[in-house]
Amino acid sequence: MEYYADIIVRYDLRIVVRSDDMKRVLFIALIVITIILTGCNDDNNHTADDGISAGLLVTESGLGDDSFSDSAFHGLEQARDELGITFDYREPFESDFVAQMENLIEQDHDVIIGLSYNALAAMDQLAEKYPEQQFVLIDAVSEKDNVTSITFKEDEGSYLIGLIAGMKTESDVVGFIGGERIEVVEKFEEGFTKGVKEVNSEADVLVEYAETFDDDGLGAQITQDMVEQGADYIFHAAGFTGVGTLKEAEKQGIYAFGVDTDQYFVAEDAVVSSMMKNVNIALYDIMEKLANGEKLDGSHIELGIEEEGVGLAPIRLIQLTESEQSRIDEVVEQ
Repeated sequence: MEYYADIIVRYDLRIVVRSDDMKRVLFIALIVITIILTGCNDDNNHTADDGISAGLLVTESGLGDDSFSDSAFHGLEQARDELGITFDYREPFESDFVAQMENLIEQDHDVIIGLSYNALAAMDQLAEKYPEQQFVLIDAVSEKDNVTSITFKEDEGSYLIGLIAGMKTESDVVGFIGGERIEVVEKFEEGFTKGVKEVNSEADVLVEYAETFDDDGLGAQITQDMVEQGADYIFHAAGFTGVGTLKEAEKQGIYAFGVDTDQYFVAEDAVVSSMMKNVNIALYDIMEKLANGEKLDGSHIELGIEEEGVGLAPIRLIQLTESEQSRIDEVVEQ
């Protein structure tokens, strides 16, 4: 029953709050109340006898971003289904990272997982307070001995996206939209720009940072501005802000690229491909190690194309020539 409650919260509740559909809010609330009244067990308090368990703190955008947070959640779902682990999660909508993470720690999970650079300070603070707790930090690096850090070579995957945009643009104007201006997002920009320029030195790369990962309306507005400047391909690394980019690209009749997960289904007439950042695979591997009795060692794990940490989703909507496809294949092989 907890599984169905997860689905309700993850997909429907986020949507209805954003659309202000109070009837659906009340309907979902009734379902949740019914689940409680019918005697579903509260599995939130884990003990050592429950098997391996994880506590996941997603990003400020929460679940339903069709991107980073959802990918992490799917990885733990797969580990639950295939490895028998259990997990719980929190969404720090109010930027209350410490409080939400400590709440997970108090549930006695085997590992606490935090996503993004914004979780770093909270994790460092709590890793020192709870030295016996194992932590995993995604997309940032901690120096604490009980924190295993996992980062990705975003520039490698973004380079492939840049190659496609540079080869296929007809206007010689393409765009990059970032969320917050932090190191990990700048790596997306760097790789994308380098790929575009590698195959099309005449192309103009427009760059804009929204300074938020949680404003799809702003993503749509920036996209519209870039289209007015001639952009016919736009790549985003902006979380839920980027969902607005993809939908606006579809509305404007141009092409776009998704990020983190295969975002084709967000805007099927616009999304050519997506830069896959396999957070789900990375977290599944972590849970598999724990399920096999291994301990985490607080190391820094960096995943690129070679390690299958990043890559491309299927290319749709456009056709690459044989030479264009060979160029991409050559880069992947290298």
